[in-house]
Amino acid sequence: GRQPELLEEWYKKGPMIDSEDHLLTVRSIKLNCDGALGPRGAWLLEDYADRPGHRGHETLPMSVVTEVSEKALPLGFQVCSHAIGDRANQEILDRYEAAFAKFPDATDHRFRIEHAQHLHPDDIPRFGELGVIAAMQAIHLSSDRPWAIDRLGEKRIIDGAYVWQKLFQTGARICNGTDAPVEPVDPIPSFFASVTRKTLEGLPEGGYEGDQKMTREQALKSYTLDGAYAEFEEDFKGSIEVGKAADFTVFDQNIMEVAEDEILKTQVAMTVMGGKVVFKRQ
Repeated sequence: GRQPELLEEWYKKGPMIDSEDHLLTVRSIKLNCDGALGPRGAWLLEDYADRPGHRGHETLPMSVVTEVSEKALPLGFQVCSHAIGDRANQEILDRYEAAFAKFPDATDHRFRIEHAQHLHPDDIPRFGELGVIAAMQAIHLSSDRPWAIDRLGEKRIIDGAYVWQKLFQTGARICNGTDAPVEPVDPIPSFFASVTRKTLEGLPEGGYEGDQKMTREQALKSYTLDGAYAEFEEDFKGSIEVGKAADFTVFDQNIMEVAEDEILKTQVAMTVMGGKVVFKRQ
């Protein structure tokens, strides 16, 4: 999204969809729309609690989100916009919504907001209503939540930060991830964060804002079927069933049943791709 010439080149070519090997598809346009919460760059509707008068900032003109969305929709491209602060999320949802209204026939767009960490309560239902995917990384809760309350204050944390159940309850899809290399690529810590809302040291007891924990089934789905859906691949992968790719990982213990404090000890025993064993722990 930072290279207009490259965008124009792809608008002319259209998406490159690998429907045979399913290894490399180019159909998504990434836009970076605000900064991070740590250095107070996330774009907020109200002042930072620990820096009065400062609200962060956008990192590209919002007109670019409008322009790219309106060009992408009729061509079959997916737009994925980075937004951490509540204002950035609101601005992007507004521009997505306007583009969807302009191109009502482009119904299976699967536009995404990457991170969607801090939302205004009024915008939470819009993800489900508009069919916008919340591409979130639960591991950020473990890394950020201990100090994020200093940036946002308790009310904004409770109302709209890392609100997984609130999003689910309004019909939104969440696809999980790790944001590597910002966080380790290993999915187990992010699964642990999803179901416990604790730091990787196991704190606090009961987790931060425990009512927003994912169930283990929700967390697994966010990493598998909903992850596949987020890249238009749910008919090919994301679950183990006849007719789909034999791509799966075998762990050395059942993460759906072991005690919470055992989850982080889980190791990969075997990895199968396309029906072939590509890794086996000795």
